[in-house]
Amino acid sequence: MMKNLIFGRAAIALLFVLMTLPGHSAEQAKKKLQIFILAGQSNMVGHANPHTIATLYQSEDANDKRLLQMVFKNGNGITKDALNEQLARAKKIDQLTGGISNEKIKAMSEGPEKKALEARVKKLKEEYEAFKKKILSAYVVSHQVYIASIADGNKGAGPLTIGYGGSRDKIGPELSFGLSMAQKMDAPILIIKTSWGGKSLNYNFRPPSAGPYTPNEKEKAAKNAADISKNASLNWRMMNEAVHNVLKDLKKHHPKYDAKVGHEMAGFVWFQGFNDQFSDEFRNNYRDNMVHFVKDIRKEYKTPNMPFVIGVLGTNMTKEGVDKNAVSVAQRKAAAAPEFKGNVVSVESYKVYDLEARKVYDSGWAKHFAQWCIVGSDRPYHYLGSGKFFVRLGDAFAGAMYGLIENQKDSGSGK
Repeated sequence: MMKNLIFGRAAIALLFVLMTLPGHSAEQAKKKLQIFILAGQSNMVGHANPHTIATLYQSEDANDKRLLQMVFKNGNGITKDALNEQLARAKKIDQLTGGISNEKIKAMSEGPEKKALEARVKKLKEEYEAFKKKILSAYVVSHQVYIASIADGNKGAGPLTIGYGGSRDKIGPELSFGLSMAQKMDAPILIIKTSWGGKSLNYNFRPPSAGPYTPNEKEKAAKNAADISKNASLNWRMMNEAVHNVLKDLKKHHPKYDAKVGHEMAGFVWFQGFNDQFSDEFRNNYRDNMVHFVKDIRKEYKTPNMPFVIGVLGTNMTKEGVDKNAVSVAQRKAAAAPEFKGNVVSVESYKVYDLEARKVYDSGWAKHFAQWCIVGSDRPYHYLGSGKFFVRLGDAFAGAMYGLIENQKDSGSGK
């Protein structure tokens, strides 16, 4: 009986310890729901196939290893050796087929030799696809972070995991941003993502305080001139409409939301810029438009010092290339505006660019198609659809965001 009593007390003590550990759901439920808005164009949408994240297993970098532990379940069976086997398998497929066109097999005459090669390739491809499926089944599903997302036509909501990119089999920076914030904050988190490809800040996301959009002469003469003026700032309006719709019913979007405790507009991440590169007006106005955007967002959500992260356009790949890009420079200048000191920061996307994927792409992705599909899934303007890139970037956004949040706590500036 004494043993049972001791065991019972030990169990109660253990339960108490578990309940007081950081991250425990009961403790999180007593804290304000932390809401982060993620917005932008196609690279906020995200066009990376999730299985490409596994290329991080090739890296010896300590941060990359940390990211692997963050996005994959424990004991998933994926290793560096297994990835290398997949890469060798892909190389063999490309050697035997000639790449995406299958030209080597097509060039063969019908007969036993061709059938034998086709059978060999089929077996290799089955093994190749099986490994991809294994990767896709290994991602974590967060119980702390939920998301309500518009990524072009892919609309969804639920616990944060893969599938909130441009389609159900794509990711953007939201995955690692949310998982990384969860490691840093002992509170329930909700991401509201609103993103549409091919949109500019100067026209589509134009903020109110930037003033009305002025059509150029060609636009004034167009048959749809009235629509051009009417649709200016359309994505600004759509973004805020989507966010407010979620805010109206927070319990629906996060089960740990407690109306008595409330919520906090914890921060905003902006990743955009590509479509402002192609007009002098758009480029030259970007810095001022971005400043207006930050101020108008804070006004819209009644959060005067809302932490704001600006992802700097980095499709030029290197510092030298990005330094020459007028939009990238304007994004940096906006973040460095004196009135934003301590609550707005820029994050350089080129620093986490997937140079290994770029090597495969430049070597002729079509002829190395099986190898290419392991590392990338899109064009250079979408950062090659590299999962490695987007996981690194989302984590960098989270690090910058948390730095701003902590800075406000230390300075007592509040939101």
